[in-house]
Amino acid sequence: MTGTRVAAVDCGTNSIRLLITELDPGTGRALDLDRRMTIVRLGQDVDRTGRLAPEALQRTFAACREYAAVIAEFGVPVERIRFVATSASRDAENSAEFAKGVREILGVEPEVISGDEEAQLSFSGATKGLAGTGVAAPYLVFDLGGGSTEFVLGGESVQAARSVDIGSVRLTERHFAGAEVPTPAQIAAAEADIAAGLNRAAEVVPLTAGATLVGLAGTVTTVAAIALGLPEYQSERIHHSRLSLTRVREVTERLLSSGHAERAAIPALHPGRVDVIAAGALVLRSVMERTGAAELVVSEHDILDGIAWSLFR
Repeated sequence: MTGTRVAAVDCGTNSIRLLITELDPGTGRALDLDRRMTIVRLGQDVDRTGRLAPEALQRTFAACREYAAVIAEFGVPVERIRFVATSASRDAENSAEFAKGVREILGVEPEVISGDEEAQLSFSGATKGLAGTGVAAPYLVFDLGGGSTEFVLGGESVQAARSVDIGSVRLTERHFAGAEVPTPAQIAAAEADIAAGLNRAAEVVPLTAGATLVGLAGTVTTVAAIALGLPEYQSERIHHSRLSLTRVREVTERLLSSGHAERAAIPALHPGRVDVIAAGALVLRSVMERTGAAELVVSEHDILDGIAWSLFR
């Protein structure tokens, strides 16, 4: 395949990810050359303090230096790099410090995008590869992040979108902080928070109108890996797999009732997600129950792919 080589960076609340791919806008084909993820927890304590913590910035800048070397190795020119920052950066008072560090390391301006644009990019990245797979439209796509969750309804184009502040890191810090195993009262408080977020989403996005529920991002793909019983995280097994509500409930109960060491022993669970996966699974379960979906389609393609294609606007 001959295409244009681009680099996309997605910096969220919990992780920063890089995709280097060759895209052919004429055919819509993509050839991924490198796809990687680093847990940096940029959103550490942002919900409480309103600021990006110094140690969180340093972890993020270290990952940026690694990514800069990879981008240079693949010969991607600076005009074909797009760096998008999402929930944590939107919320932080000192986002200028973050932007300055990224500029110095990568030579590009980090774009702190709105929740609505985040939703649009997630939708385009997730649905571009669904044509011809037998997955029925319209799709209700949800991108379950560390700080926020985006909901998008659409088919060939977006019909409605909203971002709400319910995510695995935010809910863990609000409700499960310091708990080895969350209590029934803590779980109930988190569920109430999630329900309020879903109510806000439903003001704009009809949550029961999708023919197919499509779930994105690390919590969803990790729960899928656990449900599939994978001995390690395997993207090719997870991508476009189907995850039933019954299995989501089983995995969520397992995670909520497990201590840190038990969760850490799960083979497919990245160490950086061990402390936040239970809250994330609770969001996933709540979304499925609220939408009435008996199953969802899991996608490994998400906002990162949408960022890459957006370079051809």
